[in-house]
Amino acid sequence: MNTRRTFLMTVAATGATFTGAAQAQARVEEKDPQAVALGYLHDATKVDPKKQPKFAAGRFCNNCALFQGKAADAWGGCPLFAARQVAGKGWCNAWAKKG
Repeated sequence: MNTRRTFLMTVAATGATFTGAAQAQARVEEKDPQAVALGYLHDATKVDPKKQPKFAAGRFCNNCALFQGKAADAWGGCPLFAARQVAGKGWCNAWAKKG
């Protein structure tokens, strides 16, 4: 019985890992309605400060409090976009200073 229980727990954990990995690979598209609403761009250097007054130089997704990755990561998760990733050098209106 322990063997069966261990097997089932392993299968469940493995399935969750593969599901999470598959979801983590999806990237936010700039034309996605949520991205448009937040003014998200993959490349923060292309943000028009006249259209996005909250933007300031040096603000990138990878130095935002919401970025779920390391500062050096090219892509990372963002809770605003569910299971999709944002570009580390991207930006949106929800940018928040870390700690």
